[in-house]
Order: sequence, then structure tokens, then C-alpha cells
Amino acid sequence: MNIKSLGFTNFFEDQLSALLKEKKYEKCVPARVTLEHKHSYRVISENGEWLASVSGLYAYEALERVEYPAVGDWVLVEKMEGENRAIIHKLLNRKSQFSRKIAGREIEEQLVATNVDLVLLVMSLNADFNIRRLERYLVAAWDSGATPIIVLTKADLCEDVDRYLKEAQAVALGIDIFVTSSYTGEGVEQIRALFKEGITGALLGSSGAGKSTLTNALYGDDLMEVSGIREDDAKGRHTTTHRELVRLPGGGCLIDTPGMRELQLWDQGDSLSSSFQDIEDLASTCRYRDCTHKSEPGCAVNSAIDNGDLEYSRLQSYFKLQKELAFIERKTNTQAKLAEQRKWKQISKGQKKKYK
Repeated sequence: MNIKSLGFTNFFEDQLSALLKEKKYEKCVPARVTLEHKHSYRVISENGEWLASVSGLYAYEALERVEYPAVGDWVLVEKMEGENRAIIHKLLNRKSQFSRKIAGREIEEQLVATNVDLVLLVMSLNADFNIRRLERYLVAAWDSGATPIIVLTKADLCEDVDRYLKEAQAVALGIDIFVTSSYTGEGVEQIRALFKEGITGALLGSSGAGKSTLTNALYGDDLMEVSGIREDDAKGRHTTTHRELVRLPGGGCLIDTPGMRELQLWDQGDSLSSSFQDIEDLASTCRYRDCTHKSEPGCAVNSAIDNGDLEYSRLQSYFKLQKELAFIERKTNTQAKLAEQRKWKQISKGQKKKYK
């Protein structure tokens, strides 16, 4: 198997060339993480597929969860002689990552998918369609370093596809949108054509949006377990319980992810402008540079709302996400300082033991 078919690009090749000059990595080979379960992994390389775990030194030096491998990551592993297992010694730098704040009150980053070229934001064309949720996904997607694409599923169950399509187009400025049906096959070939050799995509969306069904359609077989939607409220049943990277027969790799009941943003202030470019463009023509778009005279944003060129609900969504990101930024700045203190404290302890 050619490792480049797994997405091993020049970005990773350059890192590998530098690392293999170090003696401690001379027995290592590059491998990609295809499955994660707690701190156990399944990795695939040119030499085979193995179960893997991080080395003791790796675990000692990793201070945060995001420093551990995730599905999609490239790592340097050493195969254990006589066993179908490997030890992970090094995590290669990521070229992209889709993150969110973990659910609950804790302020911590959770990696959803790494080293992907395409982020496919999946939303079904039924009562579960939520344009505000799509805006939230777009903010996170723009910040990932990958190209966002919107996939509207279950077109065969929708009586007014154009209505939903127009709503999505209004908030997804400059983003490709595909309407699909795994039942009729509509749009599936168009999406499959995106996955040329070496390209990796990740499917992201709420439970029951049709991610696993789409994965099966792209793969050409029942690879993932699927469930229908509840008839009483059109909400999806949670099917996929883990992230997994699969190789598509026609080329490319695809990461299916569990449905997210909520997507809390993680330090993505810069990408807010990309997702709300229409509001940012209007704001640049306001009379006052520090206009809050509340009640100031000469506010171009409010004028657009009055003229019907901008929906008031979109502005409210913009304000809400702005506030949420400001809160995360304040919290992460404080935590970064504490983490730095813990890091140097740990290093200091190690030095003291060394010279005892």
C-alpha cells in the first residue's frame, strides 16, 4: 500500500525526514490513527495495521488532552517484535484540526477530526434542519484549516428542497452545497468525486443527520450501522459511537464522527468574520468605527435589517457567538497561564530528581 494514498503529503514527509535523523526514531515508521478508544489506538502503515498505545515517555511529557493522538493524526510508531502491536513515540504536527469545547462546564478543547482536507457539514432536510446550528458549524469549520462543504441529506423525504437550499445559501457564502439522497443516489457521485487519492474528509453533524448512511453510500457497502429518525419529532437516533477513519475504494479517506447534540465553539474568534462576512462588510460602512449595531445613528447593519437585506435573527446569532467566543478567550488565557506554571513546575521536579 502506498502511504500517500492515506494522505501522507509533503507536509508530513518534511517532518519525517527531519525526525528520522534522530537516533531514537530510527526504528520507527509513520502510521495514521484510524480508531481511538480511550488511550488505545488502531494505526495503519505501509507495513500493516496494528493496535497501538503511547510510550511511557510520551504520556509523561503530554500535559494536555490535545497532545495525545486523535483519529486522523500521523504518528511515528515502533512495531513490537513478534506481536501485532506498536508503540507510539511521536505525534507529527497537524495540518488542520476541527475542535470544539467539551460538553459541560469544563473549559477544555476536544479534537473532533485532524488532518482533514474537507469538512462535510451534514444536515438533513426535515424538521431537524436548523440554520442557526449551521452557522455555528461554519464558524468552527472555517477555523479548522480545512475546506468546509455543506451536505443536505434525505432529499427524497423533503417536499420543498429549494426552500432549505436557499436558507443554507444565505448563510454559507462562497461554500459549495450538495443536496443528496442515499436512497435515490442523488448527489452521491458528486461527493465521491471530491475524494481523490490522498484527500481526507470528515463528516460532522447532529445525530440522525445521515452521516453513517452517507458513509455507506460513498463506500458502496454497509460499513457503518445506521438508524432511522424518530417519527414524533424528526430527531435523529444516535448511531455512531466513535470516530473512525475508513479508506474509500475509489480513493481518499473519510472520518465518520458521532452525532453532536451541541457544538460549543473553541477559541475561534478569527473565523467568525469569515462565517459572517455579510455583516462584517456592512459594519465597515457604519458611521462610527466602534459601532455596536444596537442603536447608533448611521448604522449600516441596522439599515440593512430595516430594508430587508439582512435578517434580524442572523444578527442576533452573530452577537450570541461573539459573546460565547469572548468568554472562551478569557477562560483559555487564564488556563494557559496556569498550564505554563504547571509545566515549569513539572520540569523543575524532574531536574531535582536528576541531580539527587
